[in-house]
Amino acid sequence: MTYVIEGLSPDHFAPLFAMSDAELADRNARRVTATADRGFPCRVSLEDARVGEELILLHHTSHDVATPYRSAYAIYVRPDVVAARYRDEPPPVFAGRPIALRAFDADGMLQTARLAGPGEADAAIRDLFADAAISYIDAHHAAHGCFAARVTRN
Repeated sequence: MTYVIEGLSPDHFAPLFAMSDAELADRNARRVTATADRGFPCRVSLEDARVGEELILLHHTSHDVATPYRSAYAIYVRPDVVAARYRDEPPPVFAGRPIALRAFDADGMLQTARLAGPGEADAAIRDLFADAAISYIDAHHAAHGCFAARVTRN
C-alpha cells in the first residue's frame, strides 16, 4: 500500500499576495512575517517558513463535504512556492510534531482517527489505510488543530 501527501495548489492563494492589508482583512486574512524558523507551516510547500518570510494567514475550508464533518480553520501559505508531493513518507512539516489523523470514507464520513506522535505518522497512516473503507486521511497539527495536509491512497 502506498500513499501520497500533497500541498495545496498555490494558484488558489497567489492573488492574496497582491492584495492590500485592508483587502485581506475583508476576507478575514492577514499578512504575517515568520518570527521563528518553526511554527509557520506552509500548506503549499509543506515546510515551515523561515524567519523573515512573508505568509498569508487565512481561513480555509479543508474538508468541504456535505456531512457533519465539514471542517475549516486557519492556515498559513507562502508566496512563490510549488505544491509539495510526498510519496510514502511524511513531509518535513510533520517532523517533530504530534499529528492528528482523521480517516474518512468516500462519502466524507469520519470512520476513525489516530494521534501520531513525532516520528509515528508514516506507520499510523499505513495502519489506517489497511482498512479498505478508508478513502483518505486529513492530517491536522494536533496542538493547534489546524489542517496540515490530505493523505490519499496512491
